[in-house]
Amino acid sequence: MNAATERVALRIDFVSDVVCPWCAIGLAALEQALERLRDAVQVELHFQPFELNPQMPAEGEDINEHLRHKYGLNEAQLEQNRERIRQRGAELGFVFGEGKRARIYNTFDAHRLLDWAGAEGRQAALKHALLRAYFTDGEDVSDHATLVRIAEAAGLPAERAREVLESDAYADDVRAHEQMFQRAGINAVPAVIIDRQHLIAGGQPVEVFERALREIVAAKRG
Repeated sequence: MNAATERVALRIDFVSDVVCPWCAIGLAALEQALERLRDAVQVELHFQPFELNPQMPAEGEDINEHLRHKYGLNEAQLEQNRERIRQRGAELGFVFGEGKRARIYNTFDAHRLLDWAGAEGRQAALKHALLRAYFTDGEDVSDHATLVRIAEAAGLPAERAREVLESDAYADDVRAHEQMFQRAGINAVPAVIIDRQHLIAGGQPVEVFERALREIVAAKRG
């Protein structure tokens, strides 16, 4: 393989929350863009924590009430936003369950599990499982029993997942990573950071990710 065709190594940090619809959309689009570049890049993908609502109570909140209060949206705007998200998801093959996502939950424990899953080599599998559980199936991703089941389905040992959740394991790591990205100016997600220097913000279309990645690869090849 010559220099022109050698795969370029990229580190990608995907900063996101598991109850952020645009994060689900952005991840699907990024992965499709990476598939288009599979012969050009070798990717090391890391999922980094971001909590949209770090003060969210354990029982969560009604999603519509939450969005009305946080963003000042009326019912027509809420429905317009939901439909836009459904359509973008459908275009990418991600299903947003009709009417199932009634509440929004605290996600700190989900992020702790993701941090642990990274050490187990199953982080991407768990990330996808959590997004599907919340957005497609309408599950409570703060509930420990639910999280253990999701982790096991993603190929992780259930007993160890339970131990992580029942302790403070990985809590300091999650907080440290959150603070690091906040200090770096990340205040909205998804944020896709390539090689710790290039930022692609938001749930962009596949073509936007592909174009940016190709430009970065070309620059690295010189």
